[in-house]
Amino acid sequence: MVSKDQRRRQLAREKYERQQQRRSTAQQKTKRRHVITASVAAVTLAAGAAVYASAGLAGGNDQEAGRAAATPTPSRAPDPCNRPAKGTPSKKTWSKEPAMSVDTSASYTAKLTTTCGTIDLKLDAGKAPHTVNSFAFLAGQGYFDHSKCHRLVDQGIHVLQCGDPKGTGRGTPGYTIPDENLKDPRLKGGVYPAGTVAMANRYDGASDKTRNSGGSQFFLVYQDSKLPPNYTPFGTITGGMDVLQKIAKAGSTTDPQTRNTAPNATVVIDKASVKKS
Repeated sequence: MVSKDQRRRQLAREKYERQQQRRSTAQQKTKRRHVITASVAAVTLAAGAAVYASAGLAGGNDQEAGRAAATPTPSRAPDPCNRPAKGTPSKKTWSKEPAMSVDTSASYTAKLTTTCGTIDLKLDAGKAPHTVNSFAFLAGQGYFDHSKCHRLVDQGIHVLQCGDPKGTGRGTPGYTIPDENLKDPRLKGGVYPAGTVAMANRYDGASDKTRNSGGSQFFLVYQDSKLPPNYTPFGTITGGMDVLQKIAKAGSTTDPQTRNTAPNATVVIDKASVKKS
């Protein structure tokens, strides 16, 4: 026969397990909510890619985020990346989009020299001229240098987001660029395939007034990710997928203030360059 004391301990243990399960569920929900943003107001793509496709964009739940923040942070694996090079993130801004200077018939490549390894990109100036022109301009101005890749999403979609010198998801170069190449045949079935380089933006999933709102923030897709075709694909990853996988393997942690799912790895772009080839 179970004594009253044993029964009391059993009930307490079951209650604790339920609390832990609720906290874990809340943390996962919060992680899925905060996906891709390039907004001055830090608007976030909510509820994960699959839900976003039908439910649109919504803000995070403060109570839910609070519960997630209260959950003890699990022990981290060793940081797989090196220390950043000496230097400070850019504070430059511009009042308007840079004048077009790319040759749409030429090939362009980009190199992101990061603390975790080199990531090589092939840029598509023919299909996304405004985006490639802006990216090349910002790289030439040193805008990306010494900036953190501030968001890693490893559930629902699989992307590393970079391009904000502030490292908060709120950074902007001061201008916006138009959406381009949204009907690219590679985006079949609402999937951004692994190796895609695309722009983040402030589109809210409903109002056309929020379109054409990309700036400097971009994301690198390291595994096929189901997303609606609202984000300009402007290049492909030609080298460094192993670097992205290494970053992803280290996981992420939700920042209770910015609600970004920041990579546990120290991912900093030491130098970004674009070359016409």
